[in-house]
Amino acid sequence: MNETPGKSPQASVILVDDTPANLQVLSGMLRDCGYKPRSFPNGRLALQAAAKEPPDLILLDILMPEMDGYETCRRLKEDERLRSVPVIFISALSETLDKVKAFQCGGVDYITKPFQFEEVEARVRTHVAIKRLQAELAGQYRSLQMSYEDLRRLEALRDNLTRMVVHDMRGPLMVMQGYLQMLQVKLKDRIDEKERGFFAETSVSCNGLVEMVSSLLEVSRLEEGKMPLRLAESDLRDLAAKAVRTYEPMLRRCALAVSAPPGSVTVICDPDLIERVFANLVGNAVKFTPPEGSVEVRFRPAEGEVRVEVVDTGPGVPHEYHAKIFEKFGQVEARREGRKYSTGLGLTFCKLAVETHGGAIGVDSDAGKGSTFWFVLPRTANPQAR
Repeated sequence: MNETPGKSPQASVILVDDTPANLQVLSGMLRDCGYKPRSFPNGRLALQAAAKEPPDLILLDILMPEMDGYETCRRLKEDERLRSVPVIFISALSETLDKVKAFQCGGVDYITKPFQFEEVEARVRTHVAIKRLQAELAGQYRSLQMSYEDLRRLEALRDNLTRMVVHDMRGPLMVMQGYLQMLQVKLKDRIDEKERGFFAETSVSCNGLVEMVSSLLEVSRLEEGKMPLRLAESDLRDLAAKAVRTYEPMLRRCALAVSAPPGSVTVICDPDLIERVFANLVGNAVKFTPPEGSVEVRFRPAEGEVRVEVVDTGPGVPHEYHAKIFEKFGQVEARREGRKYSTGLGLTFCKLAVETHGGAIGVDSDAGKGSTFWFVLPRTANPQAR
């Protein structure tokens, strides 16, 4: 195909008509308009030429011996390399059924003879431009697809490396946590109240690091569906009480209460995962609530499900972050803007853990008015398929 530097290559147009005069007229007019016409008296020759060098467009007569225009178009569309070539029918047949049949076999346009060349040229120009735009978009899509696959591979490498590093960190942190607890017991009677406070704060910080590391590992496993649930009948009040005890050293910062209805509040769940959901939500509330504030855990049993609420009097969460703070990248975005609504991946872990049980999680809050983080669990086992 001839090309002019700085300009688009000439569009190649195949003309198919068994009338030599029509071919001569159309060929001359298209050449004058800057196209590269190739003329053929029948469909068989046109298909052979198109297969050898695919054109940008085909102008096709219908009434031809041996193989009519409909059959020529059908065979063209059966060839994967030629399927995208636009076909404009140009024929003396003017009945609606003839036009419908032309479109049904793959035509993109229809011109009735006798034709006006201005109309022919306008339609040729339009469909050549559309085809080139489609080809350009297809190329951009392939390029984006390749970039996406490259990004996925890089992300997988990064996640694997992160998991390896975090996994290796967890061991030393657990050792530190154990020795710290041992020292607290051994030195209990040898240190004063202030020093015991230091130990308590250090212990909470160490527990927080262990929790962050565990959350990162478990978020990855939950996302990949590689964390099977160990379901058992569990009383949510007991799980909440265990989580609250973890933060007893910090209770001087704010008041913490658990408001539970009489009797048990049982659900079928993985108790370890749901206890950690309580620990994350309560810990988050305690850390972001001022000393004069309060945190309350409430239970609202209903038929078939239980709603749990962790209510605090902290700074609150603006409405635009209600969904984002439960997502990994939403946390990153919030911190980039200088806002901090959680202590790490805890809320992301909570969302995945609750949804894996077939439940739901969310927050009701406004900036400066405190927050109510809530989650709902079904009473019976109803884990989502992952």
